[in-house]
Amino acid sequence: MNKGTLYVFTGPSGAGKGTLLSRLMAEDDRLFYSISATTRAPRSGETDGVQYYFLTRADFERKIAQNAFLEHARYVDNYYGTLEAPVNEKLAEGYDVILEIEVQGAMQVHQKRPDAVMVFIAPPSFEELAARLRGRGTEDEEKVRKRLETAKEELKSRDRFDYVVVNDEIDRAVRELQGILAARRT
Repeated sequence: MNKGTLYVFTGPSGAGKGTLLSRLMAEDDRLFYSISATTRAPRSGETDGVQYYFLTRADFERKIAQNAFLEHARYVDNYYGTLEAPVNEKLAEGYDVILEIEVQGAMQVHQKRPDAVMVFIAPPSFEELAARLRGRGTEDEEKVRKRLETAKEELKSRDRFDYVVVNDEIDRAVRELQGILAARRT
């Protein structure tokens, strides 16, 4: 059995990473979605071990000290990270592993795993990004403003990635992602 490929998907909050990856995952059974750990509180409808592993700050910091993460970062006052063991296990089983992480974490993975395929999901415009974040209705205006400030910096890093996919039209963006996977598998 061939070893799988590690894919790192990143981009600003509100760019549509989750929407695109849900579609991609539904159409490809060779993909494994790596669940991140976080210290942020669950949003309505989120379940521990499904969308995220929800950890206390103390538990997260203990895992950092144990070098249990492939990457970790602080983002908008919370920790996020990828536990390394499940990723390595799925790669060894031949799955292509998808990490959906923040830009800081993506850069850490790139340093540790230069073989990872780095994909940046970009919004069609900054104005569209702001509208998407406000339209979700999941956070107050102060948190939206923090996410937009962070997004300005994240967008500057897009040229450091192997691929940039602009999420202006979902079907087209999904086809582009499928093309990236197909090219890497041949």
